[in-house]
Amino acid sequence: MKSLNSYFTALDYVQLFCKITPIEPGVDIVTAQLADIDFESFEETDQGLNAYMPSHFFDEEKVKHVLDSLENIEVEYHYKLIPAQNWNAVWESNFEPVIIDGRCSVRAPFHPKPEGMDFDLVIEPKMSFGTAHHETTSLMISYLLQTDVKGKDVLDMGCGTAVLAILAGMKGAKNITAIDIDEWPVENAKENARNNNMQLIEVIMGGAEHLGNKMFDVILANINRNVLLADMASYSNVLNKNGTLFLSGFYKEDLEQITNTAFENGLEFVSFETKNNWTAAQYLKK
Repeated sequence: MKSLNSYFTALDYVQLFCKITPIEPGVDIVTAQLADIDFESFEETDQGLNAYMPSHFFDEEKVKHVLDSLENIEVEYHYKLIPAQNWNAVWESNFEPVIIDGRCSVRAPFHPKPEGMDFDLVIEPKMSFGTAHHETTSLMISYLLQTDVKGKDVLDMGCGTAVLAILAGMKGAKNITAIDIDEWPVENAKENARNNNMQLIEVIMGGAEHLGNKMFDVILANINRNVLLADMASYSNVLNKNGTLFLSGFYKEDLEQITNTAFENGLEFVSFETKNNWTAAQYLKK
């Protein structure tokens, strides 16, 4: 197996430039559409946004179909190949520590430890999703800070860096399972678990099909709307009675559809929070 550093150094990326009219709500809609076809990072610009993905995943016809089929939004776009470089070093150079609700810090090893935090998470970024910079991760951390997980079995679906699994461990969760579909987040999650002395976290590569017969008291799923809708039944099946499901990775306008699907699977809506239109929601299994 390649090391993570070798993986990032060897990877070519595609940068997609999008000029979007109207820019609001066009940027949010285009971001969501591109995320659904595996673009993994985004940068807003004065004219729209830039989107990035590994070159071996790039499908020009798929991009053209998605962007040309948008209603009431015009997107002028072009792309270029960014040759392989040390992406980990580039990522780290732009990584800043984050403090959530004045209680939880998420920082890289090269940042000093902040004072006065209830929880201090040290995360090697390495381009996995879950550094708390994105609104959805921040929202999920905020929910988790308010939730009693002591002695409970917790599942972190689409774990990325495993930041949520690690925080659950710091808050006293008994057993923690973290799952992601890609190799490099899985390896990154294992590394972060070790670095935060969270050996109790079991990290698995795969999707909802790997849930098996294990049951959970709390499930955290920060993925995207389509995956959440497709896997809702799987989440409900492994959630204990009176268990809590936290979902994020979607926009406020998707909340009704998410909630309806949750209800169809025996889950009761409890609350939601939004940040820059990104949304997280809480459900209870009765």
